[in-house]
Amino acid sequence: MIVDSHCHLDRLDFGKLNIELPEVLQAARDRQVEHFLCVSVTLDQFPNMLKVIEPFNDVSASCGVHPLNQEDALNKAQLLKLAQHPRVVAIGETGLDYYYSKDTHQVQQDSFVGHIEVANELKKPLIIHTRDARKDTIDIMKSNNAQDCGGVLHCFTEDWNMAKQAIDMGFYISISGIATFKNARELQDVVKKLPLDRLLIETDSPYLAPVPHRGKTNQPAYVQDVAYFVADLKGLSYKELARATTDNFYQLFNLASRSNGS
Repeated sequence: MIVDSHCHLDRLDFGKLNIELPEVLQAARDRQVEHFLCVSVTLDQFPNMLKVIEPFNDVSASCGVHPLNQEDALNKAQLLKLAQHPRVVAIGETGLDYYYSKDTHQVQQDSFVGHIEVANELKKPLIIHTRDARKDTIDIMKSNNAQDCGGVLHCFTEDWNMAKQAIDMGFYISISGIATFKNARELQDVVKKLPLDRLLIETDSPYLAPVPHRGKTNQPAYVQDVAYFVADLKGLSYKELARATTDNFYQLFNLASRSNGS
């Protein structure tokens, strides 16, 4: 069995998929996906996200504000309150994105610090988004004791040096369908070096569908394609990769429970 460690179920376009959420999840279960982590990007949309996933016992949630949704200062008190919900197993996604948003660096940094503080207070791991902000991401993690709560650098696209620094702090690295793209040679080299006990897999659906589904709306079932690709890249059997990444998921997100669906 495998886990989709990062998806946005509330953002799926069911019109494009021609099926509703129960069928999306069942399609993934039919491809050996046993658990889903639905990741928050804004606090305002968090209650609706919870409502969407509430019927499904094999779906956990995170709570946080994506850096690209961070136009104003983080309401840390609101985050702290919402993140105590029992379905919430992680804080985020948070982090820094300097690629798309070049005018909100300070707001992003302040928000990132606030997320780390809440994660440490609640003892829940972080889900970190980072793009074109390698040094600042690691510096903020180190200076704010992110190693105390731990977490994952999700949808990783950076270099081995950054991955190694995060791993040395006890963090995991999550690989998405981007690794299957032909132009992702540098990332593929990083994947080969990643320790198996620090590796997660994800879809980040509805974004970034892996080959051979590229161009389609991504969905959790496609995490199996990521698993097969990563296993081959690392010279492992699918079963070895599946067992390790699933065990890693429950080790990191220790409030998520193994379940048999809705």
